[in-house]
Amino acid sequence: MPRSRLLALLTVPALLGLGATAPATASADDPAPGSPAYVQRDLQNVADAYGRIHGEGGQLRNPAYLPALVTQSSLTSVAQLLTQVAEPTRPALTAGNLVPGWDVGNPLRASWSETRGRSQRVAFTNRYGALLRGTVWAPAWRARDPYTGRRLRGPFPGVVITPGSVQGSEGMYEWLGQDLAERGYVVLSYDVQGQGSSETFPHPEGSVFPFCDPTADPLPGEVTGEMTGCPGVPFQQQANFEVGTRDALSFLLSTPRRPYANPGSQGARVDAANPFHRLLDRRRDRRPFTPGRDRRIAVIGHSLGAAAVSQVQAVDRRVATVVALDKLGSTSGDDEVTPVVPALGIQSEYGFAVSPWLLSGGSSISPQPSPEGPDPARERATGWDAWDAAGVDSMMLVPRASTHLEYTDIPLVLPASRWGQALTSVTVQRWLDRYLKHRGGPRALLRPRVDYLEPTGGGTWTPVRLRRDEHLSFYYCSAYRLDAARRTLRDGDLTDVGC
Repeated sequence: MPRSRLLALLTVPALLGLGATAPATASADDPAPGSPAYVQRDLQNVADAYGRIHGEGGQLRNPAYLPALVTQSSLTSVAQLLTQVAEPTRPALTAGNLVPGWDVGNPLRASWSETRGRSQRVAFTNRYGALLRGTVWAPAWRARDPYTGRRLRGPFPGVVITPGSVQGSEGMYEWLGQDLAERGYVVLSYDVQGQGSSETFPHPEGSVFPFCDPTADPLPGEVTGEMTGCPGVPFQQQANFEVGTRDALSFLLSTPRRPYANPGSQGARVDAANPFHRLLDRRRDRRPFTPGRDRRIAVIGHSLGAAAVSQVQAVDRRVATVVALDKLGSTSGDDEVTPVVPALGIQSEYGFAVSPWLLSGGSSISPQPSPEGPDPARERATGWDAWDAAGVDSMMLVPRASTHLEYTDIPLVLPASRWGQALTSVTVQRWLDRYLKHRGGPRALLRPRVDYLEPTGGGTWTPVRLRRDEHLSFYYCSAYRLDAARRTLRDGDLTDVGC
């Protein structure tokens, strides 16, 4: 490569994507790995992986964002501090509780509960007595669907959202809870033990104070894999996220007549039941997509939460469908996961950091050298291939320039593409409409146009229209397998990447 050409490719504007607005899309004449055109396209993709921060309408280019962030960060931090002071025997030694603004999410969504839906903060204990905090989201009274204008008529299916690891907190996932609630779902988002504003330690039954013995053998139970005799400690273990998911499901389904048990809750202020229990659809599905899975309930998880819900769908009969946000998993530790219910996986090109094409080997989370370029089947192999082989409905999309942080609302500093969240939300809405409401068939799921309502400040939600395929990866294959009446629709390479 001529030196002048190399210098042109490595200029700051090229790396940062300044002035670039058109998406870099795949074509039949894709450049060869290592060629100048390939490197230039890759640099643009790297720059676009920071689009949520500097892209058109992004955090730094929306004048409403920073003032809202300052206001909401202060309000959220003070509220969490007061909550912790009121519960001194329930310490949450977490980044979400100690770092100002950590749990603020998207500050432009602050008015949602006053204008577009309802929400209520809740507290309940997991099976080990640790106090978990969360939010239940529900449609507004006599609400209309903001996309179609149709009256939303309950009861509504239920959804549990389990956060990601490395101190992911529920505020980062408010966007999805709100988006689903205003389309006609009752959604519980929460913090697992040791993250966000949830308690760090377990409580033995009958004790006001936290206690555990980390040197003891792990407790036996239906969720295996606890690392120590101190359940949920450390928080960074899959068992913690599986426990959270299954106990959150129990709380979502609770009513005043059948209250949640709240084990080990002595001295804590807890809720006995889901505050929107009357809105939850408890009717048995007479046409379940999976025999024996006739509740209208979905579980959604991100990161280690995605691994957890991939496992929970196999063993918890309350789950009718699963959504995994980076990544749908076919293994759990040394064990294989059994695909049981329809699964949607939204996968990412990059992990926590953005790396060039030469480091696309391994996985997005642990990149390795890859001189031949990315393996197109990399993302399919994590889970979709197993669902496909099992003959279970499944879909996997890889948004272009997406990172592992695509699914979390984090201000200013960590990479995410500009439109991955919009593409993800609309796809999840369509998926749950089909598998929980029996509304819309494969054609609706495969619709190439994406229409999304995005908060832009001052209580305003602005329409966004995208062409789906322009915003899918040109490195990694997206795929689907869907039963349609008497035939199966299948495409293992939706945008002809090369699988």
